[in-house]
Amino acid sequence: MTDRRTRGEIFRYTGFTLDADGTLTCTYALDDESFTERFDCGPGDHTSPAAQAVARLVFLLAGISYYKTGAPPLIEGPADGLTARERTFLRDYYLYGLAEFSYTGGHDLSDLRIEAPERTAAPVVADVKTGHPLVPFGGGIDSVVVVEQIKEHLPDAALFVANTSDVPFAPIEDTAVVAGLPVLRARRHLDPQVLASRERGYFNGHVPVTGILSALALLVAVANGRDRVVMSNEHSASEPTAMVANGVPVNHQWSKSLAFESAFREVLAESVTGLDYYSALRPYSELWVSRRFADLPEYHLAFRSCNKAFYVDAASRLSQWCGECDKCCFIDLILAPYVDRSRLEEIFGGREPLGRADLEPEFRSLLGEPGRAKPLECVGDEGECRRAVLLAAARDDRAGNPLLASLAAYVEGAGMPVPSEETLLHRQGPHFLPDDAPAA
Repeated sequence: MTDRRTRGEIFRYTGFTLDADGTLTCTYALDDESFTERFDCGPGDHTSPAAQAVARLVFLLAGISYYKTGAPPLIEGPADGLTARERTFLRDYYLYGLAEFSYTGGHDLSDLRIEAPERTAAPVVADVKTGHPLVPFGGGIDSVVVVEQIKEHLPDAALFVANTSDVPFAPIEDTAVVAGLPVLRARRHLDPQVLASRERGYFNGHVPVTGILSALALLVAVANGRDRVVMSNEHSASEPTAMVANGVPVNHQWSKSLAFESAFREVLAESVTGLDYYSALRPYSELWVSRRFADLPEYHLAFRSCNKAFYVDAASRLSQWCGECDKCCFIDLILAPYVDRSRLEEIFGGREPLGRADLEPEFRSLLGEPGRAKPLECVGDEGECRRAVLLAAARDDRAGNPLLASLAAYVEGAGMPVPSEETLLHRQGPHFLPDDAPAA
């Protein structure tokens, strides 16, 4: 391994091309190093002005994977410039989207500045069919619930699956089969230099990948005449941790948050009209999602949300739930109020986290116990986790579970707020749901 690099000086957006066959090539530079990422976007009309405009957004957002290798204080924008809105959005995208990277790696990006010529917004019209949504699909309970909602109201929906590997992710593919909808795909080819970050001494850490995939889904949607991309990001994705970096709160799910959704919609509107982007779950809690997922038994043994099933290196992926990571603990907890204990034991293949008293510290971190940091994972907010504990502990089939009894006693005695089940099972907060979105 080479020595860890020092902070870079300047990151440049070099250029992009979108070919008629759906190959999008994006190039960047960090000081004297160059990077190229290629996206295979599948069939469709990639020559339209709308496709070219959305490809530019992919180019803008995908650069973050290469910027972070040296995290310099200066970004030089693309030659065609940036609008004032794009400049503000892009700086927030780096500061908030890389807050976890900065916190865990000890980097301070608060001095970041972006230089680019002024660009005047000139949106083009997308040639799309009304009522033809594209749903980014990760095979978890959130996207499953969204798909089942949409199928009833907008039956011409399709799934979107992006992959960074030539080997498909089994949980996504297995769950997509159950969904029974057509699948549109894109393949990301990251620059090999980034995949060897440790060996090359690059800075490394979390990037807001949902932002990149959002733009990529929009490109696939517009190339295939689809009028919207429907995300599956809940109300709780907007809750940050208590950690701070780059002068902003650290939120592992920032690119799934309301703040990102709102700002990205505004940037999209400056590039393309007639193409919508919103989260169908924005006003809903994870508990709301789990209540509906409980009534979809056909998916129960197909889905798998354990992060160890989604490693880029196919040889390192687990073929079952690990049963002990923060994500496994959260999924078990949020489903426990509404799914039978025996069914959850079956889902986790005999490795159900709530059956292990030694995992109490992991569960307490989900509950917001002082002194324990909220996991840097895609998990629900602390209040709904507290309510989930009380609901699960009250179930007859959980009687005698020492872990749940201990957690319930902690929640009842801690004096922290616990939202009611009724509140969590109804809409809350702002959202961008259109008029034809399914009712709750």
